[in-house]
Amino acid sequence: MSFENIRPADIEKRSMEIIESEIGDTSMFSPQEKLIVKRCIHTTADFDYKKNLRFSEGAADKGIAALRSGAVIVTDTQMALSGISKPACKALGCEVHCFMSDADVAGKAKELGVTRAVVSVDKAAELFADRTMIYAVGNAPTALIRLHGLIAEKKISPALIIGVPVGFVNVVEAKELIMTAGVPYIVAAGRKGGSNVAAAIVNAMLYTIYERS
Repeated sequence: MSFENIRPADIEKRSMEIIESEIGDTSMFSPQEKLIVKRCIHTTADFDYKKNLRFSEGAADKGIAALRSGAVIVTDTQMALSGISKPACKALGCEVHCFMSDADVAGKAKELGVTRAVVSVDKAAELFADRTMIYAVGNAPTALIRLHGLIAEKKISPALIIGVPVGFVNVVEAKELIMTAGVPYIVAAGRKGGSNVAAAIVNAMLYTIYERS
């Protein structure tokens, strides 16, 4: 078999066909939710995301509507920022930001004795107070905890929170906390997740609006 002339689009199409053949019953998901689940499985080759992903009512539709209106997407890692489709964002007028490497964020985090993720959330909330916002968290549970606090204080009201940090310390608890915040969420319950999953969820929603060539 020759692999030299296989197009990336053909590989993705065949991968999605394999996922569809193996995923089993998906009647518990809306069409939009199913696309997100399949995109996460495609990114990770892990069918546990069929069981792990949690959607608040209408979260996928609300996220898509926010992207369609030109939302600001804030991530907690450069990896997630890099993985989100720039052509789709440009076409829709969306912005993608990650403040974790900013010098002012690092300085303030050191001064306050908190994580950069906490300060990054505060910076985004201040900069984009009048914008439709989606937070895509794939690494830092402290970002979710801070988001919960700002929501409780009625300082922000995100259009959607994607809560999929991976790890062992405070990860499960932070995800459970954000599901009580009263805003739309897509969460990977348990320890699994990651920046690639956060980007995959954003892309799954983008690709329902933006037709790739």
